[in-house]
Formats: sequence, structure tokens, C-alpha cells
Amino acid sequence: MSNGTGARPPQSPRVNKASRGARTALRALAVLLIGCLAALGMAASASAADGDELIKVFVVQDPAQTGGQPATLASIAAGTLGDPSRAGEILDLNRGLAQPDGGALNDAADQLRPGWILRLPPDASGPDVRQARDTGNQGTASAAPDRPGAPSGASGTTAAGSTMLTIPLAAAVAALGAIVLALVTAGIVGRRKVRGAYGAVMRAIRGMGAPVKRRRRLMMRRAMGRRFATDAESVRRAYGTLAEFSAGRPRPETPVYALRVDNAGAMVWMSASDALEAPWRNVDSTRWRRATVGGGWLNGPVDGGTASLAATSATCLVRVGTDTEGEAVFVDLSRLDGVLSVTGDHGVARDVVRSVLAEIARIRPDTPVTVLRGADGAPPLALPAGLTQLGRAELPAATPSTAVHGTVRSAASRRPVIGLVVVACTPTGQEAAELAALCGPGGAGWTGLVCGEVSGAHWRWYTDADGDVDIPALDVKLTVPA
Repeated sequence: MSNGTGARPPQSPRVNKASRGARTALRALAVLLIGCLAALGMAASASAADGDELIKVFVVQDPAQTGGQPATLASIAAGTLGDPSRAGEILDLNRGLAQPDGGALNDAADQLRPGWILRLPPDASGPDVRQARDTGNQGTASAAPDRPGAPSGASGTTAAGSTMLTIPLAAAVAALGAIVLALVTAGIVGRRKVRGAYGAVMRAIRGMGAPVKRRRRLMMRRAMGRRFATDAESVRRAYGTLAEFSAGRPRPETPVYALRVDNAGAMVWMSASDALEAPWRNVDSTRWRRATVGGGWLNGPVDGGTASLAATSATCLVRVGTDTEGEAVFVDLSRLDGVLSVTGDHGVARDVVRSVLAEIARIRPDTPVTVLRGADGAPPLALPAGLTQLGRAELPAATPSTAVHGTVRSAASRRPVIGLVVVACTPTGQEAAELAALCGPGGAGWTGLVCGEVSGAHWRWYTDADGDVDIPALDVKLTVPA
């Protein structure tokens, strides 16, 4: 009731006492919850201080101990992942990593040697899955024995001098019980407050796993980069496939913007208005696929290196990344018509351009390159060995052009890659003018690779923090090497 003055009536001592008791209980439970979380956090920090995170591995046994059957990537994938076709994931995680005997796994056909420790995807399970410490060094891990007679270390690391803090089961159960009790009781006392606190705790827990996920993702992307650096066969196959669409046959050249080759066949990306005849099969409006001819890759040139194949062709195929099936996708840079604009996450955008430069250095050595810093003052990209860096004063003179607005707003056309202009971020006004003179319509015919926004670019790629790049012109999303 109101007392007629608008003030609330005084509460009874019993109500005040209950309210104070509820607030006191809530504060006590909050302190208990914080203490339990702090204790678990200290335990986790102590464990992390002694060594790096635990990962799942498979230790290759001697065939004499496994009934005479040697281990293969397919058999390991079947036993630990339930799917032998996932052997490629295991190969990507271990490619080029040093093993205890000094060897390394570089190809699916390599024989697995006893004592090798192979990293497994996080969802691996089964009796042969072991826990190992990821030391953070390239190609090293320390396997933790989980049964008598199992090896205790590998790949240049030992378990000596490192101890793992173990929380007793009873203490862990008691701590978890206290947390649950605190949450339930606090929920009864103050539901709204606990609802907000619970959301904050869950966000914090999810945030704790983000660095681990990013680190694993980075390891996979680095393994992809090592794979690209040593895989010349897929480049030969790609150029051999593209030769089928070159001019000089009864029909003119058919534009192919991108392609993918694998053991089962090849896939090409084309304009929606173009069509192919058998044995090519239409996948969707822009993609066509055919199976491997004659059970082997005998089409296309078979002599000479990949550099000679690329140098004699107007095309410039570069591997941008891998698709959802782990297969490399090639893009023809000669179809960019001047400038490629890579935006989104700046670090991943730089990875994209670095990877493209590494590809060009392998297939077209001595290609001239000029590097610009950009408007944001980002550090310039370092060029891989094999490319020729030019100073800005030595750039070729551009041909004057009339009625040109922007850098590359004319209709897209094919342009051989005769030189590269690399910009570390969005170009300044002066650099945009240089870019137009070198790469725009009526310019010197060079190709621009920009880690930032360029107005009017025909090709635009978008990156995210997970290491992916979206290529709208191809309707494909790829994971890029790091």
C-alpha cells in the first residue's frame, strides 16, 4: 500500500534480514566459484608451463608386432578415424616433419618406418591413439606412453625434465561439484545475475579454445606450403590439362579460369556460356569434370620441368590453396586483366600474395617485380628467391591512355604476366596512378597484386582470420598456405 506521500512503506526486519542473507549467500557463492576456477586455471597454467599442449598421435609399430602387416596411411585412417579416405589429412599434418630416425613423410607412397610418430586429427580415437606433447618445434613431438612397452619419446625430444601436474580425481570431482552447486544456488538466489555471469563464463571457456584451434589451423596451412614447394607433378598435370583448351585445334581457344587435378581426374572453371563435349561432364553452370584418361596422366608435355612448361605458355597457373577435399586449385593469373585486390583479414591477404609470388618464382623465374608500401605504411612484402626486384625509377614507361576511369574498369581480357606490381596494402594516390600506368587499360601490361582495396578491379578475393579466401568469380572458398 502507499502511505499517500509516494514513499514505500518500511519493510519488516524479517524481510530485510532475508534480503541481506540472500546477498551474503550470493557473494559467498561467487567467491567460491571464482576460487575454484582460479585453482583449475593455475593447474592448467602449471601444466602448460612444463610443456606444450597434448596432441593425438599414432606410433608406427614393427610389422613383427602386428602380425606381419605393415602400417599404411589408409590403415591408420581406418583404425583411428573410421574412414580410410581421410589418409590425406594425416599426410598433410605430417608432411616434411622430421622423425626419430631422421627420415620424413613426404608422399602418400612413402613407407612408414617403425618408431615414427604421426600426428592425427583431433577427432581420432581408438586403442592405437596416443597422447603426445607438441613441443612447438617443427617436426617434433614427445609421445606419452599409455601401456607397457610403448615408446616414450620421439623426434628429437625426451620426457626428461618435464613433469605434468595431475589433479586427483576426487579433487576434480569435488571442484566440479562445488561449481555446479554454486551455479544452482546462485541461480535460485538471483536468476538474472547468474544468467549474465554464466554467459560470460561460457564465452571465456570458448575463448580459451580459440588459440589452440588457430595454432592447429596454422600448422596445417604451413604443411600445405611445404607440400606446394615440393609438388611439381601437379603443376605438370595442370598445364597438360590446360593444353586441351589451347588454340590451333578445329575450335578456338576455350577460356579456362581455374582448374583442379587429382588422381581421379580434372575439373575446370569456365564461363557459363561455354560448354564441353564428352568425356567432360557438367557439374554446374561453370564447372566441368572428366576422369583420368587411360588410367594415367599421359596427356600434355612429359619432358622438361614445370618452369619450361609455364614459360612456353601464355597462361600463368598458380596454386591459391586447397578446397574442402584437400585438393589444390590453380588459378590462371593471365585472366585477372590487370589487378587482383585481396581484402579482409590483412595477415591472411598477405599470405595469399606471398603464396602467389612463391608459385610464380617456381614456374616463371626472373619475372620482374616492383614492390610498393601502400597508404597504411605496412611493411613491404619480401620477395622469394628467383624473382627480380626493380626500383621504381627503372619501371617501363606506360602507354598513354584516354577516357580511362579507375585502374581496370574496361572489359576483362587475357593478359600475359610479364611483370608484377606488389602493394602491401591499399595504395596511395601516387601509387594508384603508378598501378594504373603499369596494369590498367593502355598501360604497360603488368599484373598487380594488392593486399587491400583497389577501385574497379575485375578480380576481388576476400579473406578471413581462419586462413580462408573466398573467390566469388569462381564461387569457391579455399584454405591458403601460410
